[in-house]
Amino acid sequence: MDLLPDSAPLATKLRNTLIRYHSIADSEWRVAKKTKDATVWRKPSEEFSGYLYKAQGVVEDVTNRIVDHIRPGPYRLDWDSLMTSMDIVETFEENCCVMRYTTAGQLWNIIAPREFVDFSYTTSYEDGLLSCGISLDYGEVRPNFVRGFNHPCGWFCVPLKDNPSHSLLTGYIQTELRGMLPQSAVDTAMSSTLANFYSDLKKALKTDKQ
Repeated sequence: MDLLPDSAPLATKLRNTLIRYHSIADSEWRVAKKTKDATVWRKPSEEFSGYLYKAQGVVEDVTNRIVDHIRPGPYRLDWDSLMTSMDIVETFEENCCVMRYTTAGQLWNIIAPREFVDFSYTTSYEDGLLSCGISLDYGEVRPNFVRGFNHPCGWFCVPLKDNPSHSLLTGYIQTELRGMLPQSAVDTAMSSTLANFYSDLKKALKTDKQ
């Protein structure tokens, strides 16, 4: 499929799906990993045979700066150790685009490098922001990469009520890595990747302030 979708209905559907994930009861999640920076939970995905992951932690910065570092743009490639390239394929409006990006091999290259083409949308949510995305079947796959697929995913970032200079960052990720992979390898990689995402992001925000 080489036609890009109509952005407005896709953006609305994506936002509604993420808000639904955000309202899933705590009792439905099982802890997958805990670090000093974040907690990662998981539950079976409704979209594919893997898991929907939830990650949450407090980040010592304001909401806009955090989301600027997460959404497609110049910051993300600088600090995200998993991401090896990123190109904006199409921009619909300021907060809405299609990007193609590649990720490094993981777990001693048991998981080979992956390529994704994602629709990305950033919008307001309560007192903060929501940056969300979903993969598209678009364009040719680059040689030496496996095309992965992100089912609806996103990051909610809201200021803490008692300390607005800090933010609560909550992510929902369900990545279908595809290829011939043992599910246990995927689960190990996903939990670690999400926990590392928080520590890498915090380091980047501190460095950029100096």
